[in-house]
Amino acid sequence: MLGPESDGRRPTQGERGPGYPGEPMDKYQVLYQLNPGALGVNLVVEEMETKVKRVIKQVECMDDHEASQALEELMPLLKLRHTHISVYRELFITWNGEISSLYLCLVMEFNKLSFQEVIEDKRKAKEIIDSKWMQNVLGQVLDALEYLHHLDIIHRNLKPSNIILVSSDHCKLQDLSSNVLMTNKAKWNIRAEEDPFHKSWMAPEALNFSFSQKSDIWSLGCIILDMTSCSFMDSTEAMYLRKSLRQSPGSLETVLKTMEEKQIPDAETFGNLLPGMLQIDPSDRITIKDVVHITFLSGSFKSSCISLTLYRETVPASITDMLLEGNVASILEVMQNFSGWPEVQFRAMRRLLKMPADQLGLPWCPELVEVVVTTMQLHDRVLDIQLCACSLLLHLLGQAMVHHPEAKALCNQAITSAVLSALWSYPEEESLLVLVYSLLTITTTQESESVSEELQNAGLLEHILEHLNSSLESRDVCVSGLGLLWALLLDGIIVNKAPLEKVPDLISQVLATYPADGEMAEASCGVFWLLSLLGCIKEQQFEQVVALLLQSIRLCQNRVLLVNNAYRGLASLVEVSELAAFKVVVQEEGGSGLSLVKETYQLHKDDPEVVENVGMLLVHLASYEEILPELVSSSMKALVQEIKERFTSSLVSDSSAFSKPGLPPGGSPQPGCTASGGLEQMIAWN
Repeated sequence: MLGPESDGRRPTQGERGPGYPGEPMDKYQVLYQLNPGALGVNLVVEEMETKVKRVIKQVECMDDHEASQALEELMPLLKLRHTHISVYRELFITWNGEISSLYLCLVMEFNKLSFQEVIEDKRKAKEIIDSKWMQNVLGQVLDALEYLHHLDIIHRNLKPSNIILVSSDHCKLQDLSSNVLMTNKAKWNIRAEEDPFHKSWMAPEALNFSFSQKSDIWSLGCIILDMTSCSFMDSTEAMYLRKSLRQSPGSLETVLKTMEEKQIPDAETFGNLLPGMLQIDPSDRITIKDVVHITFLSGSFKSSCISLTLYRETVPASITDMLLEGNVASILEVMQNFSGWPEVQFRAMRRLLKMPADQLGLPWCPELVEVVVTTMQLHDRVLDIQLCACSLLLHLLGQAMVHHPEAKALCNQAITSAVLSALWSYPEEESLLVLVYSLLTITTTQESESVSEELQNAGLLEHILEHLNSSLESRDVCVSGLGLLWALLLDGIIVNKAPLEKVPDLISQVLATYPADGEMAEASCGVFWLLSLLGCIKEQQFEQVVALLLQSIRLCQNRVLLVNNAYRGLASLVEVSELAAFKVVVQEEGGSGLSLVKETYQLHKDDPEVVENVGMLLVHLASYEEILPELVSSSMKALVQEIKERFTSSLVSDSSAFSKPGLPPGGSPQPGCTASGGLEQMIAWN
C-alpha cells in the first residue's frame, strides 16, 4: 500500500494497514509522552473502543514523497509472524494543522518493561543479571533476528529499549525502522545531538547511513556487552565504551578481562563472542548463525528458541543417497534418525515424490504425513524443504481424498498449522504460495468450522485478496487463491465481512485477465454464489456479477460444477433483486439469459442437479410481475412443462441441488423455496 496521493498539501485521510474511517488519530486518546526516540516522538495512547494501550511513534516527514516512501517500505512488516517480534499494529499518515507538519504514525504494542529497564535496575543495584534468564532471552532475540535476516529484513534500530518484555521470560523485538527514515541526515543528526545515547548503539558504518545485517550484529553486541557489564560499569562509562569501540577495538579487551576477574557468568563464552560481533569493518563481523554457533553450540547456553538443526555439519550426498535406497518404511526411519539434518530431509522427500503411489502406501500413509509435518516444523527456515514438503503433502492428500474418504479425519490441525507457518515465513514466494493455498483449501473443507474462523483471524482472507490484486499476471496464484477463498466462505462463518466487498471487483479483474480460462471461471462462480448467500454483494454490484455469471456459463457449459454454481448464484441474486432479474432476461450482445437457460437445459437435461438449479432461477424470475411477459414470450412455459413431465417431484427437489459446491450430493440444504413447488406454479401461468 502506498501513501496518499496529494499535491503537497495536507492529506485528506490517513493511510494504514487495517483500515478505519475518518482521521486515524481520532480513535486514540493520548495519555502521555515518552522520551523522544531517535526519529520522532513516542506517545502512549489508549484505543477509545477497546481501552487497550498502544505506543504511537510520530515521525515528522519533510513531504508527501518521504512519508509515502517510508510507508511503502514499512507495509510488508505488517505481515511478519514471529512469537518474538512485535509487529506494527497500524501505519498511517496524518496531518498536524497546528504546526503544518506531515507525520508518519507507527502504532506499536505497549509494554512497561524493556531490556533497558532491566539493565538500569541491575546497574543501580550493582547486581549481575541472572545467567539462565539471560541465556533464555538471548536465545529469543537471536531467533527473532535470524528470522528477520532470513527474510532480508534489517532492524536498523536495535537497542535495549527496543527489546520489550511481555512477561518475565518472554521478550520481543519492536520498532523496526525503514531505510528512508534512517537516512534522513538532518533529522538524525539533530536528534542524536539532543541525546547522545541514541547513537551509541549504532555500528560505525551506520553513522554514515550504510545499513546491513552486520549493522544489527554490532548493535546486538553492544546490548550483550551492556548486559554483562552493568554490575560494574555505570551508564556514562558504558556509553563512552560503546563509542570508543568504533575507533579502538582494544578497549574491549579490558572489559572482557574485568568480567573474568569479577566472575561474571559465561565470561569465557562472551570473550569468544563479542570480539567477532564488534569488528569495525562489517566484512570482518560474524553473522547471526555464527553467534548461535558460539553461544548455543560451542558454548553451554540453553534456550528453547534456538533450533540447533540449522547449524550442524552436512551429511555428504553420496551417503544420503545410499541411506535412501530402500522402501518407504526404510526412508521414514532415515528421516527420523537424521531429523536434524535439513539436507537429508530434502533428499528423502524428493525421493518420495518420485516413488509410484503403490510404493508410497497410498491412498493414505499417516506415518509419512506425520514425518513430513514434523520436518516442516523443524526446518521452517529452509525454503527448499517447505516447497518439497508442501508438494509431497499435496500429492498425499490429493490421492487420499480421491481414493480413501476416511482420510478426511486425518487432515488435522498439525497440517494446517505447518503450512500456514510456511506461508507467513515466505509471504511473497509465489511457488510456495500456490502450494499452501491448495493445501489449505483441502484441509479447510475437511476440518471443523472453527478452522475457517481461525484462518480468518490469522489474516488469511486479507492475504488472499492482496495477492489476487497484486498477482493478476500469475494464473496459478489466482486459481489457487479463489479456491481457498471459496473454502473459507463455505461454512458461512465470516469474522469480518468488510474485506469481502472488494471481491466482486477483484474477480471481475481476474476474469478480464483470463477471459477464456474455464477453471478460473469455475472457481469464480463458486465464490460468487457463496458471496450472494452471505449478503456480501452490494446492490450496485448485482448487474456486474450477473453479467459475469452469464458470461462464465456461455464460456464453459460443459463444466457441470461451473454451471451449477453459476445458476445457484443467479437464483440467489434474482431472489433479492428485480434489477438482477432484468439483467438476466434483457437481450444483450451475447444473447439473453433466457436463451442461455434453454441451451443449458438441452445440454444437461438428464442431470437432476443442474435442472433443479435452472428451475430455481426460473421460479425466482417468475416472482416478478414485470418479468412474466419476457418468460412467456421466450417460450419458457414449454420448458417448465417438460421439466415437470420428465422429473418426479422427489427427484427434482432432491437435496443434492443445495449441496455445497464441489462436494458430493447430500450436503445441508440452504434456506429458500424448492424448485418443484415453484415449477407447479409456473405451469399454471395464463
